[in-house]
Amino acid sequence: MTDSKIAKVELGTGGPEVGVQGLGCMGMSFAYGPADADEARAALERALELGVTLYDTADVYGAGENEKFLSPFFKAHRDELVIATKFSMTIPPDEPTKRIIRNDAPYIREAVEASLRRLDVDVIDLYYMHRRDVNVPIEETVGTMAELVREGKVKHLGLSEVTGGELRAAQGVHPIAAVQSEWSLFSRDIEAGVVPVARELGVALVPYSPLGRGFLTGSFANADTDLTAGDFRRHQPRYTGDNAAANAALLEPVRVVADAHGVSLGQVALAWAQQQAAVYGLPVVPIPGTTKAKRVTENTAATRIVLSDADLGLLEPIAAKVAGDRYSDMTFTSAGRE
Repeated sequence: MTDSKIAKVELGTGGPEVGVQGLGCMGMSFAYGPADADEARAALERALELGVTLYDTADVYGAGENEKFLSPFFKAHRDELVIATKFSMTIPPDEPTKRIIRNDAPYIREAVEASLRRLDVDVIDLYYMHRRDVNVPIEETVGTMAELVREGKVKHLGLSEVTGGELRAAQGVHPIAAVQSEWSLFSRDIEAGVVPVARELGVALVPYSPLGRGFLTGSFANADTDLTAGDFRRHQPRYTGDNAAANAALLEPVRVVADAHGVSLGQVALAWAQQQAAVYGLPVVPIPGTTKAKRVTENTAATRIVLSDADLGLLEPIAAKVAGDRYSDMTFTSAGRE
């Protein structure tokens, strides 16, 4: 079972066909402390072997280093996979919780050329606006992105952390293949506005952090004590202090479901995310991140787990009880603007 290839789905109306689970590549060179490069490369190869074809990166991950790291793998398998990268965000090295956001046309054009160089490809398959600059009308931003499509530098457009209204406005300018937002057992705010609009417009949802940045797997219980000093999660409110202790207690129903199915906590969390496609009637392609091939095998196996109504009922109350925000500054998320 674990060696079977995952199923495929169209990534939004007119979008590319991809495996129903993608791979978040950020942690291979950014945010979660040091990663073993050889292990990460093995994880990439294992993912492709199991039918994962959507690989997600961004120019901000390691200030371009993640794109450079992935480039040899992408070149070796160019016709077998879909490259997704993003623009708009920089993080000052001395202020890890700060975000500088730009959506203006000159910046976008500069960013896409830089990503093309680092990735060493002629075209980016899926190009996301990573975060929304509210000082630039989204119609203008997407208009510039649409020009990149016409120029052959980008194939499909995506948006990240946008509201339902922003998605609707963007779709009026150019078809949007996918919206990427945090969506998990711990983070369900997008269900109120973004998901219904995406379903109406034929846009796929690409949940990032479907494993709650590892917290839902039980791999750590408190970022302050369990993670290294350079780990990004030490700056996220829900994984530190009293919030972490309160949230760790919320994993009990996940354990109950996991024990009933004979699977891991992470597999339950991923199965829940995958099953939202049937719940809401739209394509859902989670992008769990990992740097280990064995985790890729475990994660992809979760695409074949079907949770019962009773299972879903046990998991339903969790999100409403989560203590702490996703980020210390929520203004850069769709929830901060809905």
